Amino acid sequence: MGSAWIAGAFALFVWWFSTGAILVAVRRADRHGRRAHKMLTLAALPVLGAGIAGIYLTRGMDDVAGVYLAFLSALAIWGWIELAFLTGLITGPNPAPCPEDTPEWERFIRAWGTLAYSEMLLAASLIWIMVLCWQADNTFGMWTFLILFFARISAKLNLFFGVPNINVEFLPKPLAHLPSHFRRARMNWVFPVSITALCFALGCFLERLISAPDATTGVGFALLAALTGLAMVEHWVMVLPIPDAKLWRWLLPDQDPNDPTKTAYLTEDAHGLR
Repeated sequence: MGSAWIAGAFALFVWWFSTGAILVAVRRADRHGRRAHKMLTLAALPVLGAGIAGIYLTRGMDDVAGVYLAFLSALAIWGWIELAFLTGLITGPNPAPCPEDTPEWERFIRAWGTLAYSEMLLAASLIWIMVLCWQADNTFGMWTFLILFFARISAKLNLFFGVPNINVEFLPKPLAHLPSHFRRARMNWVFPVSITALCFALGCFLERLISAPDATTGVGFALLAALTGLAMVEHWVMVLPIPDAKLWRWLLPDQDPNDPTKTAYLTEDAHGLR
């Protein structure tokens, strides 16, 4: 497990598996209503607890095992908050679709209202992790969460300002109003800034990986580089016709074709839920 190649493959697998597991769980809960969404989120609380404990315990571990555990702990915290968002338990104060011809400033406020509580919880989690780990022996859990956080903010801004491909295929019932806040456009000014920042971060991590003095440091930066590379791919998927949904579609139970919550904007040709 001290190989950088194994670490990169591990990050790729965990990203695919954890995303698929969340999508499968939420899709199944969709079939049983609001109570099922709530029970699913509450049942996953041990994952959140394990993540919090893992970040706390691994901050002083300066070995390969500690790096992997810190990485997984950050993903556990992130995954639970993402699950709580997808099930509609922690979203924002605005559950309504955005009316057409809404002024830009009002559209931004409405869009922020759809996810405000989730974003504030993520920001609070990031602050807690940074305070706990900033000068610790093992900071890889902190950097993992930091990458996920800023990649998410970047992706949400790109969806707001407009991208060609918006995938709502995996959108659960509690978030059926979200696509009305997205915009389709050939390009926006945020996208090149996002890609440049991700390229810079990836280059920094790869440079640290190449010059790593030991296996522990190499594994840590391999995990971060792989995660940053995945974030970059997810951004490119929003502007290029890449069928990334096929990675998980075969895992998911079929949707109910008579589901009344599937409104018109959910059935358009779309790509790339972020």
